[in-house]
Amino acid sequence: MSLLNIGMSGLAAGHASLLTTGNNIANVDTAGYSRQQTVQSSKGSNQYGNVFIGSGTTLSDVRRVYSSYLDAQLQTTTSLNSDAQAYLGQATQVDKLLSDGSTGISKTLQSFFSSLQTLSGNANDTAARQALLTNAQGLSSRFNAISQQLTQQGSYINDQLGSMAEQVNKLAATVASYNKKISEVSGSGGTPNELLDQRNETVRQLSELVGTQVTENNGSLDIYLGSGQPLVIGNTVNALRVEADKADPTRSAIIMDRGSSTIDITSVVSGGEMGGLLRYREDVLTPAVNGLGRIAMVVADQVNKQLGQGLDQSGNFGSALFNDINSALAISQRSIASAHNNPASGNLDVTIKDTGKLAASDYQVTFTSATGYSVRRLSDNSDMGSFTLGATPAPVIDGFSLSLDSGPVTAGDTFKITPTRGAAADMTTVMTDIKRLATAAPLTSTNAQGNDGTGTVSQPNLSTSLDIYDPVQRQEVQNAVKAAMPIRLMMTSGTAYEVFDAKGASIGTGSIVPGQNNDLNIQVPYTDGSGAAKTFGVAMTLSGSPARDDSFNIAMTAPGSTDNRNTQALLGLQTKATVGATATSPGISLTDAYGGLVSSVGSKTKQGQMDATATGAILTQARDSRDSLSGVDLDEETGNLIKYQQYYSASSQIIKSAQEIFSTLLNAL
Repeated sequence: MSLLNIGMSGLAAGHASLLTTGNNIANVDTAGYSRQQTVQSSKGSNQYGNVFIGSGTTLSDVRRVYSSYLDAQLQTTTSLNSDAQAYLGQATQVDKLLSDGSTGISKTLQSFFSSLQTLSGNANDTAARQALLTNAQGLSSRFNAISQQLTQQGSYINDQLGSMAEQVNKLAATVASYNKKISEVSGSGGTPNELLDQRNETVRQLSELVGTQVTENNGSLDIYLGSGQPLVIGNTVNALRVEADKADPTRSAIIMDRGSSTIDITSVVSGGEMGGLLRYREDVLTPAVNGLGRIAMVVADQVNKQLGQGLDQSGNFGSALFNDINSALAISQRSIASAHNNPASGNLDVTIKDTGKLAASDYQVTFTSATGYSVRRLSDNSDMGSFTLGATPAPVIDGFSLSLDSGPVTAGDTFKITPTRGAAADMTTVMTDIKRLATAAPLTSTNAQGNDGTGTVSQPNLSTSLDIYDPVQRQEVQNAVKAAMPIRLMMTSGTAYEVFDAKGASIGTGSIVPGQNNDLNIQVPYTDGSGAAKTFGVAMTLSGSPARDDSFNIAMTAPGSTDNRNTQALLGLQTKATVGATATSPGISLTDAYGGLVSSVGSKTKQGQMDATATGAILTQARDSRDSLSGVDLDEETGNLIKYQQYYSASSQIIKSAQEIFSTLLNAL
């Protein structure tokens, strides 16, 4: 009987090995499957006299061929690659949007300045004026279109984060369920290979969505996010959800619910698609929105200001071509009150004081008292200092100032300041009448007839700027200039002069050096609406050698004049340093500013491409390493199948031999 038992044990072992090999082959394409091996051991020997003879084999275990190190490496590289791919997918879209000539700003901005160049050649040409207005409309529309697409990307990220949070919750619940099942099976002495594989595959899928840290605790896998926030502990899941950010409702924040408490984990989430989208939002999308808005704001501001210094075809001072960057609505929409603020607290108004000093950044304002506040620039986390609300004049911080909109504020209130975020979306061309384009300078000088000397004067400039954001000041100066003209400069000697107003009253004297260029700045007095004495300035250059009693006249430029000096000044904005001025730098031109924005996004996209390529290669290597150990090799399994078939057949022969011996024994009796 012992020979029969030996054959039966071999038959059972061979059968188990065939089943295991067949299961391996059947699961060759099953994600996360670890190939299995049978482990046999010999049965105890039986003593016959002085010798021991074996009694066959037994199946000790069916084990997974598995390495926790290689599996952890696969999970980590999966997370890194998903992060890099999600980042690259979004950054590539913005890069193409900004750099492509058909969708970016460069060609449209060039067309705008080209139309100014054409208009400067003939200031009264109706077609040239209409072309400028059309190109201005095209420029503002292009800013609007790009802003809309960037806004849509922000909305897409919000939607994706919500969808991914739901997927994370489902996978986390699955892991917790597997933890429970595996614990139950292991408690009864079993080894649930398939459950272990399925749990590991679920964790790997989770790593595609978000970076995780996984630890094993008594057979269960505990999963942590970010800086240690627990997602799965044994059989318990702390669910994720998405809600509007308390500091900025336009952005979604990731919230973890832990029983009765909640925690915002947005700032610590990294890895996986969620981490890649959040990283893209901070590194590319937000700077691009702010950078584009800053350029749009500078264009509108600088063009409007320069137009305000000139005269239109009707002889009136110029009006705005683009929208007012400091409209009441715009001022009120640049501050976002935190949802954590005192419910009775008001909000802030943000007024742009100097577009040339604006930074492409958001800011956080924190009140330390009812009037004291500190400002932090978020793009580089710079402390901008502490200030007092209501101070006169209002402190100017990176080109903007703050004032109270409505209601008081209290210590601890915080506000997110977005000076440039909405500027590209808000940019509009408000001028509709081409006659209102102020192409001429307001003042014109002429030499009086009968002058004896060689003295000449350049065309004068109104050196007192008209504040387009202060209608009272603008109207006041305009009225004063019109009322004071013409004025006359008369030489009282070869080196001295006196200035007379329209009524013949003397308003100033001065001296020159004959034969040289003499820069003059004539201050013309006037009285404002409140009765206060003020002056406006007229700047020009007197050259040559004027004679005694020579005079020079300064008057308002005639309506319909071909004067193009204001057009030339507008054209100069193309190369003038108007963007990003600091204490150590005069800034850069509009063209260079947009080029810098495109270059910044392009370099980040290029880095994203390199990261995606590198992490893709690392992921492939990690997957290959895992598969080389745990994956199913069909050639090897086919060889095993033949081997175990032969093993099974040989065991059958042992049984057959035992039967024959037993039959022979019976026949001999």
